[in-house]
Amino acid sequence: MGILKGLKILDFSALLPGPMATMIFADLGADVIHVESSKRVDLMRIMPPYDNDHEAYIHQHLNRSKKSITLNLKSPEAVEIVKSLVQEYDIIVEGFRPGVMQRLGIGYEALKEVNPKIIYCAITGYGQTGPYSHRPGHDNNYLSLSGLLDYSRHKDKKPVSMGLQLADIAGGTMHAAIGVLAAALHREKTGEGQFIDISMTDAVFSLNAMYGAAFIGGGRVPQPEQEILNGGSYYDFYKTKDGRFFSVGSLEPQFRKLLCEALDIPELIDNTFNDSYYTQIRFKEAVQDAFLSKTYDEWLEVFNEDFEGCVEPVLTFPEACEHPQLKAREMIVDIPKHDGTIQKQIASPFKFSGAHPEYKHVGAKLGEHNEEVLHSLGYDDEQISVLTEKGVLE
Repeated sequence: MGILKGLKILDFSALLPGPMATMIFADLGADVIHVESSKRVDLMRIMPPYDNDHEAYIHQHLNRSKKSITLNLKSPEAVEIVKSLVQEYDIIVEGFRPGVMQRLGIGYEALKEVNPKIIYCAITGYGQTGPYSHRPGHDNNYLSLSGLLDYSRHKDKKPVSMGLQLADIAGGTMHAAIGVLAAALHREKTGEGQFIDISMTDAVFSLNAMYGAAFIGGGRVPQPEQEILNGGSYYDFYKTKDGRFFSVGSLEPQFRKLLCEALDIPELIDNTFNDSYYTQIRFKEAVQDAFLSKTYDEWLEVFNEDFEGCVEPVLTFPEACEHPQLKAREMIVDIPKHDGTIQKQIASPFKFSGAHPEYKHVGAKLGEHNEEVLHSLGYDDEQISVLTEKGVLE
């Protein structure tokens, strides 16, 4: 049985942060209905590549195990359907700009009147308040305002566009998930619902846990490639003779000793962070020169599974999928498709002693569960037909 069985969630979000949060809930056993529109299709539904049914793999991953209904939220009938659902599906996740859900008549205050115990999580770029609250943005914008991109680049180089959407996922998804679960625990104790205001910019700003704390508390401004963990020390990435890379994280003395022995520079074992900046740079140059002396495969033999000095290869994603550690952790799983076949997807990372993730099916087709959901609310076939003809069910 899923560890979150009993949680019932209405997901009005699109793109990445909200859907990934509700995917986490669905994997852990929550019942999730994704409320969508056929006229404003989620970008994740149309972003290639596609399977044989022309369904986007990204959508099928982010929305697995959820039901999909299509509603024209500008119609009074759709608003009534939402209010009926909220009697039971009492956790809301949405990603509209501030004020949109209120104008539709299904904002927090309106739904709270229907169900006082409702938990309502709004994920936005900048939050519900402040001068930027209605400003559009994307992941790189939120990261830019957080201050972390400036000290995370190389000196005299522009910030790197990351393949991972850090503000969306670490900022939006994870903080929304934590907020909803905290509110659910609070509700269990007190009976009180909550409105949760998640700003991706706030959340990613809070990730400046080390260098941000050093500046706010001590006035030290973090600089590109000058701090211990941003390339200012030998904690960095190193190119091999054939153009591949390895990560070196051998910060502690016992790990640095193993690194020096493996790179055949034992004379530098006693180098420490307390040495001069010049000495630190010379040590980093020695590590760099050593890596350039061998190919990627040759270094793989040196830094094998028995090596314990915090050095790992920078893998391509196909290589990561085949890595023995990730395979042992069963991080790729088979998900049922609608035609009875299976699709491989990234697994839930949660490992519980007494529960397991649930994978019911890949992301549903648009509006696939319209009839099922409305039947559960007491609508008969004739009423559903009328709603479809009126455009309430898009």
